[in-house]
Amino acid sequence: MDKAGKAEILGEIKEAFEGVASVIVAEYSGITVPVVTAMRDDFRKNNCHYRVLKNSLVKIAVKDSKMEAMSVLLTGPTAIIWSHESPQAPAKIAIKWANTGPKDQPKLKIKGGFFDGTLLDAAGVDALSKMPGKDEIRASLLMTFLAAPTDFVRTIIAGPQNFAYLLDARKRQLEST
Repeated sequence: MDKAGKAEILGEIKEAFEGVASVIVAEYSGITVPVVTAMRDDFRKNNCHYRVLKNSLVKIAVKDSKMEAMSVLLTGPTAIIWSHESPQAPAKIAIKWANTGPKDQPKLKIKGGFFDGTLLDAAGVDALSKMPGKDEIRASLLMTFLAAPTDFVRTIIAGPQNFAYLLDARKRQLEST
């Protein structure tokens, strides 16, 4: 590859890593083409990017940035997975692909990752995948907000409702005699 081509790819990498939510670094060697294609489609559907990049170019791109610590993970055949929207999405999908498939077939091997200024090992990526996403946090917050008014309404209507049940029971009692 000539210098102009390397400079162009380097610029693309730097641009792609600006404002990134999280980055996962994985080894893909031995995985068949159909599996890699399915994996890429799965990442794309979840607004994640999966790309095989030259380690030396990624090291140059992250040099003197907050992501420089990630350079230690860049050895051997490396796939870089990242997202600008959800830090959990790349981790969840990478963990899924690392744990699926026949036992005799090579799988995606997670080397580590980078999230919120912290270098992650494989266990850290697993922990990141289990964190709730924005939608889960929003739903939980909404349920918390709705719980108090719901309980309040239940308490207010309990008295009249119980009185209505009492009247109905008395009516049935009088009708049966």
